[in-house]
Amino acid sequence: MAAAQKRDYYEVLGVARSASEDDIKKAFRRLARQYHPDVNKDHDAEARFKEVNEAYEVLSDPQKRQMYDQFGHAGPGMGAGPGFENFGFGGFSDIFQTFFGGQTGAGGRRGPQRGSDLRYNLTLTFEEAVFGSEKELEIPRADTCPSCHGSGAEPGTEPSRCPSCNGTGELRRVQQSIFGQFVNVIMCDRCQGEGRVISTPCHECRGGGRVRVTKHVGLKVPGGVDTGSQIRLTGEGEAGPRGGANGNLYVAITVRKHQFFERDGQDILYTLPINFAQAALGDEIEVPTVDGKVVLKIPAGTQGGKVFRLKDKGVPNVRGAGRGDQHVFVKVVTPTELSGKERELFEQLRGIAKKQPQPSEKHDKSGIFEKVKEGLGL
Repeated sequence: MAAAQKRDYYEVLGVARSASEDDIKKAFRRLARQYHPDVNKDHDAEARFKEVNEAYEVLSDPQKRQMYDQFGHAGPGMGAGPGFENFGFGGFSDIFQTFFGGQTGAGGRRGPQRGSDLRYNLTLTFEEAVFGSEKELEIPRADTCPSCHGSGAEPGTEPSRCPSCNGTGELRRVQQSIFGQFVNVIMCDRCQGEGRVISTPCHECRGGGRVRVTKHVGLKVPGGVDTGSQIRLTGEGEAGPRGGANGNLYVAITVRKHQFFERDGQDILYTLPINFAQAALGDEIEVPTVDGKVVLKIPAGTQGGKVFRLKDKGVPNVRGAGRGDQHVFVKVVTPTELSGKERELFEQLRGIAKKQPQPSEKHDKSGIFEKVKEGLGL
C-alpha cells in the first residue's frame, strides 16, 4: 500500500489513541489470531495480517508511537511501510512463537548464536576521568575452543546428522486448536535445533565448542567520562556457541571522589577558605586546579560566597568540543583560637567598628586593617 492509502494505525488495531501498551498488545493478539493465513483462508487475510503487524510494530514502540502521533505516516522512520519480514518477527512462524508459544509453517535449522555480552566495572581517579587514561583489563570469558574451532567434535571427526529430526533441527506435529488444524513446529530436543549430534566430543572443550580463558583487553578511556558512563568494546564479549559471533563488552565507569574538587557536568567546583584580613584587605592566593596551581587575586572587601571563574580549567568534553571552567567559591573562615596579639588587634578593630564613622577616621581605619594584616603575618 502506498503511504497515502494507509489506514490510521489506531484504526487498524481498533483502539483509542489513549490506549495503554496492554490494550495495544491485547488488540494485536486478537487480530493476529483472526487474520493469520493458516487460520483464515480469505483472500485478503494475509494483507490484513501484515497491516495489523505493521501497526503493532509502530504503536508498541514508545519512540515510534510518539513520532507517529506527531507526524503520522509521514514521520521520520515511518517510510512507505517496510515488508513483513523487516519487523523483527521473521515471518508468520515467529509471530506465533512470540505470542502463542508455538510455530506454524516451515522453518530451518538453528544457525550459530551470538555470544553473551559482558560487563566490567572500572574505577578511575578524578584526574583519570578528566584527562583520560589507558587501561589493560583482565576479562574472564568463554572463547572458541582452539582444538575443535568451535565445532565441539574431536579433531579428525565430524558431527553426524541428527536421527530424530533428520538434520532439520525441528520436529513437526499436527495439532487441533480452536482455530482448526495447524502444524506445530518445535525445536528438536535431541540436537537442540542444531540438526546434528556429536558422536566423539572434543577432548578439550568436551563437546561444548568453547573454553574458559582470561583475556587481556586494552582500553583507551577518553577524557571527560564520569560515573555512569559506559564504553562498549565490540566483539570482546563471550564467543557464541558453534562458531557464533562474539558478544560485546560493556565497561561501566565509576569515578572516585576528590579531596578538594567536585564536578558539575564539565565544570569543577572548589571551595577556597580565606581569613578576615584576606577578605577585607585582598590578597593573591595560589589555587589548585587539575592543571596545577594558579594565582587568584582576591579583591579587597570580598564577601563570603563570592565566586571566581577560572576559564578552561574544567573537564574536557568527552566528544572533544572544548573544556568547562573551574568555579572557586570563597569561604571566609572565622578563627576559633586567637593568639594574644591577634586578640589585641581584633579588640582594636571592634572598638573602631562601634564608633560612628567620620571622614577623618577613614585613614585610621585603614591603618587598623594594616595592623591586623601585620599581626596575622600577611
